[in-house]
Amino acid sequence: MQVSNVNDVKIYNLSYGKSLPEWLSDRKKRALQKKDVDVQRRIELIQDFDMPTVCTNLKVSRDGQYIIATGTYKPRVRCYDTYQLSLKFERCLDSEVVKFDILSEDYSKGLPSVSALKFSGPLHLAVGTSTGQVLVYDLRSNRPLIVKDHQYGLPIKSIQFHDPLELIISSDSRIIKMWNKDNGKAFTSIEPKANINDVCLYPNSGMLFTGNEAPKMNVYYIPALGPAPRWCSFLDNLTEELEENPESTVYDDYKFVTKKDLDDLGKHVKAMVNPFAYEEYKREKIRQKIEEARAQRVQIKKLPKVNKDLALKLLEEEEEERPLKKKKQKKMPNILSDDRFKVMFENPDYQVDEQSEEFRLLNPLVSKVSEKRKKKLKAMEMLQAVGKLWKTLEDRLKVEEKLGTLNVSDTAVGSKQLTFQLKKSEQQKKRQEAEKQHKEERKKLRRSAGHLRSKQPARGRPFR
Repeated sequence: MQVSNVNDVKIYNLSYGKSLPEWLSDRKKRALQKKDVDVQRRIELIQDFDMPTVCTNLKVSRDGQYIIATGTYKPRVRCYDTYQLSLKFERCLDSEVVKFDILSEDYSKGLPSVSALKFSGPLHLAVGTSTGQVLVYDLRSNRPLIVKDHQYGLPIKSIQFHDPLELIISSDSRIIKMWNKDNGKAFTSIEPKANINDVCLYPNSGMLFTGNEAPKMNVYYIPALGPAPRWCSFLDNLTEELEENPESTVYDDYKFVTKKDLDDLGKHVKAMVNPFAYEEYKREKIRQKIEEARAQRVQIKKLPKVNKDLALKLLEEEEEERPLKKKKQKKMPNILSDDRFKVMFENPDYQVDEQSEEFRLLNPLVSKVSEKRKKKLKAMEMLQAVGKLWKTLEDRLKVEEKLGTLNVSDTAVGSKQLTFQLKKSEQQKKRQEAEKQHKEERKKLRRSAGHLRSKQPARGRPFR
């Protein structure tokens, strides 16, 4: 059962909850009623109070014992006995019932009708229009006493008079409105989930039945309209107990979650929708770790195209001043990152000419620092060129393997051992060729040392 409060009027939805399918056996239905909490909490006021597809019309007999409903599919009429709280009979028809009325005190006679009006006594009549207005007439006048607009532009489906509170209960396919018949002031309203086809007010009570565009026919009990019918008088005691325990609200079956719960739920839903989301998550984490490792490497500072010497000088001065900045805790402006001096390192017109007389007059002493700076600048340019040439180790390995300067061998433990052969520069090759030619010329010019032997006779006895 669901409780709602509209305009300080409590409305009890007795049809709220799970409905058991018809194809279940009685044994399985009983087992579900024992195990399922939602099934246990539901109130089945009248057994099988539903239609296979849609309920179109509802009426209560004048003696209050029978409820007659029509619906589809196939077109049929069902009669429920309120004394037995069950289905009395069912009849199938050849065509769909648009409207019907009960002619006798019980269910014995019925007549189809296409009217959308309701009488209250011999002189008052309420008429519903196809554009969503309800007009209340006194038959002695051709002008309506009051016009009530539902504001939805939908045809009025049903009109009921509630004389004890001087209310009119009108409904279209979307909403049931209860309002005062004299001034049109709203009393309360009901908006079911399914579209409404018909509304039936049980006489002298606060119970409403609705036929909907759904198999289940809804039952509402509004204590403010009147007591419960005699055949379900226990509802009065039940609603009194619910009023003593105000915890039973429309949010009974809801759970309020935090942002963390929503994030966890989103992860589970994402995993169900995309089973490979975890693999993408792993790849993203690996990529982040690689980026962090790259950030820890030695960064090669890129120098501008114009005034490289000046930029290098500013970088050196900045590195020298870093310890002082840490002590003073004061940030000094950096010319290289300052947009005001950006043109000086981009436009060739601002290139400093160190060979000009103005530069020599301003800088009369050319120290060794400038020479060191030029060497450092050359080294940085080489590093930048190498960085562009060798983007990754994999590219370098491929190139070295093609040139034949790379030797790959397996070790005993199964790992790879790489051996690089250093390539000789052109100067080294020329020097080696010159040394080789020099050695060959010396060999050609080498003379015998035989003429250097002494011509004097040897002393002592000749050797025989």
